[in-house]
Amino acid sequence: METAVAAADLVRDIYLAGRDGERPALSTDLTALEAAAREVLAPTAYGYVAGNAGVGATARANREAFDRWRLVPRMLRGCAAARDLGVELFGRRLPAPVLLAPVAAQTVVHPEGERAAVRGAREAGVPFVLSTLSSHPLEEVTEAAGDLPRWFQLYWPSDRAVARSFVRRAEESGYTALVVTVDAPSFGYRPADLDGGYLPFLHGVGIANFTSDPAFREGLGPDPEDEAVTAHWARVFAHPALCWDDLPWLREQTRLPVLLKGVLHPDDARRALESGADGLVVSNHGGRQLDGSVASLDALPAVRAAVGPSVPVLLDSGVRTAADVVKALALGADAVLYGRPYLYGLALDGRRGVAHVLRCLLAELDLALALTGCASVRDVTSGLLDRARA
Repeated sequence: METAVAAADLVRDIYLAGRDGERPALSTDLTALEAAAREVLAPTAYGYVAGNAGVGATARANREAFDRWRLVPRMLRGCAAARDLGVELFGRRLPAPVLLAPVAAQTVVHPEGERAAVRGAREAGVPFVLSTLSSHPLEEVTEAAGDLPRWFQLYWPSDRAVARSFVRRAEESGYTALVVTVDAPSFGYRPADLDGGYLPFLHGVGIANFTSDPAFREGLGPDPEDEAVTAHWARVFAHPALCWDDLPWLREQTRLPVLLKGVLHPDDARRALESGADGLVVSNHGGRQLDGSVASLDALPAVRAAVGPSVPVLLDSGVRTAADVVKALALGADAVLYGRPYLYGLALDGRRGVAHVLRCLLAELDLALALTGCASVRDVTSGLLDRARA
């Protein structure tokens, strides 16, 4: 894997190649990729990836929260020579404070789906979090990942035997943490999907971890029809009765670190630790679940204060640029999960598109540290921030 120390060299390389008339295949403006991806995706696929709950108020709030903060750089600190982007989480050194967020059903945007995405992540050296609802079984994604650090995101099935089997398979396949999503007891109200009448899982896309699982298949007869498989998936996947009292059971099933993803309230953050969680992901599901929800970035400081400085706290939802990453770190996050932009890169150029997106993000992050006067991620504090003036 590449190290992130020289990530900013990408900028030099692009300029040098430009002397010979070469240009990047994709834009280096990562916020421009959504529009480009929309041109190549089927309307249902684009709606699934880009769509939000309700009228999109939560998604807008996520971006507005980042825009309310401005960076106040410090000068003459001698940081322009080299920076250290690395962070340590759960005793493991990661090359940067960025992991790829779990995103379901990635073959909706590219035939190779998660296998291409994880190969692109490996090229850029960015750890990968695999969704339970992946288009390829977790073992196949492990083969594509090689030595790339990877976590497994768990949508907790209503059948504990299936949940236990998922945990065992993740452990045996080298996933080093479990990320339990708790903000999706049901699907959000997403007009883009509803207007298109499209949910990929009901077309057999994104349920490979279920159909490849022995505990899941025990609930099916021999040679089941596709409709029987999806109906069984629908019964097992949903777990609206999941509650705090269930978490100790999961804690007993594994020695892997367990993070709860979807926590926004400080009381829930404290309760998570009491119930056996090792870390948190402050998240509103990218605005895809509850419309009108608080922005993840706005919720972050209170969650950090509730759990103290030593508990790993990550953030997702609305992160688009390196400046966003720095702002999240300054407000208390140890790292961020990065979602939709890499899906747009995947849609546009497969593995190469994902690697491009991540290399651009890391190059910009490297430069952001240099330009704010930070020699390492550890130097990023709230002192670098100021509220934007109205």
